[in-house]
Amino acid sequence: MRFAELVATSLAVQAVRGRRKKTDALSACMLRLDPDERPIGASWLAGALPQGRIGLGYAAVFGIAPPEPASTSDITVREVDAALTALGALSGPGSTTRRLSDWRALLARATADEQAFLGRLVVGELRQGALDGLVLDAIADAAQAPRDAVRRAHMLAGDLCAVAAATLTDGAAGLSRFQLTVGRPVHPMLAQTAATVEDALARLGTAAFEHKLDGVRVQVHRDGDAVRVYTRALHDVTARVPELVALVRALPNRRLILDGELLALRPDGTPHPFQTTMSRFGRTTSRDDTVALPLTPVFFDALLVDDAALLDAPASARAAALDDAVPPAHRMPRIVTDDPAVAASFYEDALAAGHEGVMAKGLDGAYEAGARGEAWLKIKAVHTLDLVILAAEWGSGRRQGWLSNLHLGARDPAGGFVMLGKTFKGLTDEMLAWQTERLSALQTHTDGWVVYVRPELVVEVAFNDVQQSPHYPGGVALRFARVKAHRPDKSPRDADTLDAVRALRPT
Repeated sequence: MRFAELVATSLAVQAVRGRRKKTDALSACMLRLDPDERPIGASWLAGALPQGRIGLGYAAVFGIAPPEPASTSDITVREVDAALTALGALSGPGSTTRRLSDWRALLARATADEQAFLGRLVVGELRQGALDGLVLDAIADAAQAPRDAVRRAHMLAGDLCAVAAATLTDGAAGLSRFQLTVGRPVHPMLAQTAATVEDALARLGTAAFEHKLDGVRVQVHRDGDAVRVYTRALHDVTARVPELVALVRALPNRRLILDGELLALRPDGTPHPFQTTMSRFGRTTSRDDTVALPLTPVFFDALLVDDAALLDAPASARAAALDDAVPPAHRMPRIVTDDPAVAASFYEDALAAGHEGVMAKGLDGAYEAGARGEAWLKIKAVHTLDLVILAAEWGSGRRQGWLSNLHLGARDPAGGFVMLGKTFKGLTDEMLAWQTERLSALQTHTDGWVVYVRPELVVEVAFNDVQQSPHYPGGVALRFARVKAHRPDKSPRDADTLDAVRALRPT
């Protein structure tokens, strides 16, 4: 297939509203791709590179003006994929210069639309309304396979490309090869949000409450003496956590798949900030790091114990299996109650111990790998800041035509504003419409994608915590920022200062 056809599909999906129309466009594109192109196309349309990172960051892609776009292009999907693979394979002296040169050579063969698609794809910002779930439904429709079966295969495989290849080649019969298997990680189950423990109990009835830790999510697989450890993103980090490997090898069961968290603890048992824990996963992690900053594993779910696969078992049965497999010191603190006062006390204990809050879990729910299941609810304490909007990016998909992703800044006492990050979360349609009109009136200039504005509009932003960041000039960024409200009643001089934000950073 010509690359232009796939880009045209992406633009069509971005332009239309309604899941059915998007799915139909994606499905038709899948069928036009050659068999060997289908896994590639499926991944691209979901906004991901099959190769992962290829060494090109935001500055390399958008910090330099692209070459003059081609008026027409006959470049193919295979050629683009081969070029991106070659870029990722470059290494050694001079590789950075060669990578940038080869990237620009690829762009020179592309039209303006193709250049825009490639740039956003490479930096992970291809927000076109075609996420994994939509692409999986399109794959199912194209292959005339059950959607639920395709989604479950993706859950078990953790690899959209593999599922696309199997389904589009062999139909529903190809899905049987995807089973819960030790050594092949599955996407972790995620949680929805509850405002309070009372809210959680109203939705779940009697529920299990667990501490919610701000650690690194891990999935541990054991088959005899072979132990593998995977992150939330399914990356293998076994070599970086020898203490976890040793602990799991010492457990009585020979075959295990466990879900849990790793976190670094201070001598008094309280957790270090998330970034401290994450430092153990740096590229140069060594045995000295292990000794200086040991990580404590805490497990909260069991997906497989010996020959019993537990994905479809109720949460209460998985909890019982976990209790039998893992000693109390490495299990998440947990209670089962329908009493709001008991749940509230447990929540306060979690906060006092330095944790984020609690998880509330229904007792009968299955493990919905890769899904934000209704049976898991997170209740967390949040902070808020008044920040100034410095710029906004045009939205895509459902938000096309609105200024959506906000660039947020804190007030610098020395003058001006310092950017802390971006967010598009928390914005309703009404808020999007209002801020688009307001920010358009404040516009100073635009590069076509980003609209820069006079720093006059204040927003109230909720977030989880403040972390160090080399990406922003103030050296800090907000984690999980979302807009609570526009504050036109406040002036920019009422915005929180950079010093106030830094003061919230854990020590």
